[in-house]
Amino acid sequence: MADTLDFELVSPAKLLVSEPVSMVVVPGTEGNFGALPQHAPMLSTVRPGVIDVYKNGQIAKRIFVAGGFAEVNETRCTVLAEEAHDLSTLTRDSVDARIQAAKDALQEADSASEKAAATSKLKVAEAMLAAIA
Repeated sequence: MADTLDFELVSPAKLLVSEPVSMVVVPGTEGNFGALPQHAPMLSTVRPGVIDVYKNGQIAKRIFVAGGFAEVNETRCTVLAEEAHDLSTLTRDSVDARIQAAKDALQEADSASEKAAATSKLKVAEAMLAAIA
């Protein structure tokens, strides 16, 4: 049995992470799931939350993702994220500003699609706040 799993985190702009890991915990829409070497193949949507990247049994990285999709198989876990940030780079001030901007956009929204987009941005910002709290 292999000791590591290849983990890739991809945003629309670029490949953010590509490295061997011992485990990855991903915030799936139906709940968090862990991916280990030899995992059964699966696909999942990803909700806004934190990906924990483990190496040698310890959390090596914590990455906030705004949602996306994950594919897991026996040797690889790939997450296609709408947006991703190293958790250590997020500040309370920047997240508070993001929440306020989303609330302002929601109040100014005229159409159903504008309201839906603003609501989605607010949910992501609130998940970001929960992640750094």
